Amino acid sequence: MSKILSDEGLDLLFREARTHSHWRDGEVGDVLLEAIYDLAKMAPTSANCSPMRVVFSRSPAAKARLRPALAEGNVDKTMAAPVTAIIGYDTRFHEHLPRLFPHTDARAWFVGNEALIQETAFRNGSLQGAYFMLAARALGLDCGPMSGFDNAVVDQAFFPDGRVKSNFLCNLAHGDPRQLRPRAPRFEFADACRIE
Repeated sequence: MSKILSDEGLDLLFREARTHSHWRDGEVGDVLLEAIYDLAKMAPTSANCSPMRVVFSRSPAAKARLRPALAEGNVDKTMAAPVTAIIGYDTRFHEHLPRLFPHTDARAWFVGNEALIQETAFRNGSLQGAYFMLAARALGLDCGPMSGFDNAVVDQAFFPDGRVKSNFLCNLAHGDPRQLRPRAPRFEFADACRIE
């Protein structure tokens, strides 16, 4: 018989989880950040390509480098968050495939095919970013993911060699539930799905 997550676990990851913009006091330590990554890395990607790369912007200097890239509405919440994860993807991920997917020459699938490299890196990096947020929630943190920023500015500040590209940002901390708006509506199954 397959195991299923308890209602409490489902609430933690989905039903009661919210996007936070206001934070309670408290640090987010290195051990917790490593634990988040160690959970997220275990989830599947195509050919185990694992293109996600993360910079944890926590120090005042790192936050100062991040600030100019932020849309006005994202500045205060990001500067107040103990950690902002910059979720990026490695555009040369395929160079690691001999190690990560040794069953066949998967690297050869990508060499010389920049369109496939970009598509695979972005898709699987985004997928890993979602796993990352679920891992953070599973370990007791709240998330504030956002896309309101200038990717080029972030890439220049944090990935200057051009190999890694930023995808989205995610503030990490213990959110302040008193500051949450009512949950926005979601589509019903029939609005978004069909079974054929």
